[in-house]
Amino acid sequence: MTDNSYIRTLVIFDIDGVIRDVGNSYRKALADTVEHFTSGEYRPTLTDIDELKSEGIWNNDWEASQELVHRYFETQGKSYKAVKINYKTIVDFFQRRYFGTDPNKWNGYICNERILLGLPYLEQLSLANIDWGFFSGATRASANYILQDRLGLQSPILIAMEDSPGKPDPTGLFATVSLLQSRTDHISMVIYAGDTVADMQTVENARQVEPRINWVGVGVLPPHVQENPSEKNAYGKKLKQAGAAVVIDNIQDLTPRMVKHLLKDESEQW
Repeated sequence: MTDNSYIRTLVIFDIDGVIRDVGNSYRKALADTVEHFTSGEYRPTLTDIDELKSEGIWNNDWEASQELVHRYFETQGKSYKAVKINYKTIVDFFQRRYFGTDPNKWNGYICNERILLGLPYLEQLSLANIDWGFFSGATRASANYILQDRLGLQSPILIAMEDSPGKPDPTGLFATVSLLQSRTDHISMVIYAGDTVADMQTVENARQVEPRINWVGVGVLPPHVQENPSEKNAYGKKLKQAGAAVVIDNIQDLTPRMVKHLLKDESEQW
């Protein structure tokens, strides 16, 4: 292996379900949106939403809302093309639920989000010479609200929805690495911690494009699936099947010690 003074591991975090609990914000706004556009006939459960997202292509909650509306109408005998739904109208409705109705002071579901880590955890990573940043499918405004306003981070490294194609396209992950690379030495491993199948598939796709870097997916179980043991086990299994090297209950379980073990395991494989 390379001399330790030149070895650097990067940890890149997804935000939704990893840094913040979105069970009563994004997921609730999604359910509201589907219920509204099906005229109150169908309100997806958290399990319904998880099943959709386990397909790996519905990371965008606006698109996920539209898809669930279409799938409901298909069960009613209406084809996808026959159901005319304006995408912008879906986005606008969703955003009013999530951000609220006051453009000057958010009063929507975003205000209910619970933070899943503390600054001491991030400081612990930095002290261990582990650089970190964020790659999320959330809008930049939403991501900065949690990172800067709630966590108190100053100018965090962030690639958000507006900056790259949606996951599992790895472009945003590469962009985050590029921003972090400018202030670090040789990269030995990149860990991406996420809570969805699409997050793990993003890591797999990055490995295919840039095999010279050790890419490691860490699956994080979102809070809402941990209330039921069978749901928790099933969700973790899907993350593993999608490529997660390890599945953890809380992002703060990804300690510098665990990172060191992951680095050792990956180095032995290589």
